[in-house]
Amino acid sequence: MGANSSRMTVATHTLTWMAHVCPRRPDGIVTSEQIADSVNTNPVVIRRTLGHLRDAGLVESRRGVGAGWRLARAPEEITLRDVYLAVEPDPLLALHAGTPNQKCPIGTGIPPVLRDAYDRAEESMKRELAAVTVADVLRETVATPS
Repeated sequence: MGANSSRMTVATHTLTWMAHVCPRRPDGIVTSEQIADSVNTNPVVIRRTLGHLRDAGLVESRRGVGAGWRLARAPEEITLRDVYLAVEPDPLLALHAGTPNQKCPIGTGIPPVLRDAYDRAEESMKRELAAVTVADVLRETVATPS
């Protein structure tokens, strides 16, 4: 799962941090550098993530004086499914990179069987993610002793 799960985690961390910090700011704005400090990554990674989240309508950017980012929806209205769909362009489980041997009955028959199983597994995961909001993650995160 490597890079895929990392994108989801970075995006969830970003939104959770924003849900915690933005309400404490008069303008509700934070910078990618501030977020990157919490995630402990490069601000470029955060800006890329924020771009995907903006495209999905989860955050909005402000340009000019006081430039930065804020949540576009309340944390209670952002589910982890929303986050997943915003940052994960590829299926959770992939089929063969190349076409299997079409002269082999397994090579011919296995792709649709696996795709169906993988699709069901991904839909199940999305249902579980839809049951958790960024507000839930924030509440449980700050309640956890360090």
